[in-house]
Amino acid sequence: MFSIHFIKYIEDLLEEEVKEKKPLTGGDINQVFFLETGTRKLVLKLNSLSDFPKMFEAEAIGLQELEKAKIFRVPNVIQHGYYENTAFLLLEYIPIGRPVKSFWMNFGEQLALMHQKSRPFFGFESDNYIGSLPQCNTDCNSAAEFYITQRLYPQFTLAFQKGFSFQNLDAFCSNIEKEIPKQGSSLIHGDLWNGNYIVDSDGNPCLIDPAVSYAPREMDIAMMHLFGGFDSQLFQTYNDVFPLQPNWKDRIHLWQLYYLLVHLNIFGSSYYDRVQQILKVYT
Repeated sequence: MFSIHFIKYIEDLLEEEVKEKKPLTGGDINQVFFLETGTRKLVLKLNSLSDFPKMFEAEAIGLQELEKAKIFRVPNVIQHGYYENTAFLLLEYIPIGRPVKSFWMNFGEQLALMHQKSRPFFGFESDNYIGSLPQCNTDCNSAAEFYITQRLYPQFTLAFQKGFSFQNLDAFCSNIEKEIPKQGSSLIHGDLWNGNYIVDSDGNPCLIDPAVSYAPREMDIAMMHLFGGFDSQLFQTYNDVFPLQPNWKDRIHLWQLYYLLVHLNIFGSSYYDRVQQILKVYT
């Protein structure tokens, strides 16, 4: 995947010689490399074009949507494309720093401001990915319609294909439709666990690897609670700036269901019991 011919192709795109390249940690889906030319430092992400069509195009669109909000720093998109069967994404390299004393307060305020960015619909201009799985973003008129049809149903369908079974899904969906409050859409990161932000050299939070949509903002909040790693000061500041709707804590597991289904479909049966526990609460 990382051949001499490919490097020459990248050098031609950049119109610069790549003087240094080394691997970076990058998760389970992509190969990730640090590149340095004579004038800049970059991140190069690679994967299989046939296995993950338009994944990097979707990531680039998501990063650009976050950048347009002008709230969080995100890596600048340099270029994306493909060479033979290798898809690539070239991004600005953001050096890692140490968080400033007000880091969590800053993070909470910025997240609240980002979630205030809205559109008249729930969805996004294009479909994208959540991890290695396609994510649907067809326009919907309500938070409940979006969550059920664009988030849960595709994951339940995939889980059925993988041999998992669930009971009373019609009743479940009918019940949660009543539980989800009426709300406007928010610009959300979409996959905001503690591995998808970094701290830049000024000590500020930066968002990476988004699964962007205009969606119920409690989805980001729920994902942040799923695996931990976020200080309580963040959520306190968030609520001071953009208060969450009443009983939001009671809905955390409802929104986490989507992310648990994603993990079930990617990693297997160890997540099945947690999915079933949430289903039972609402059936």
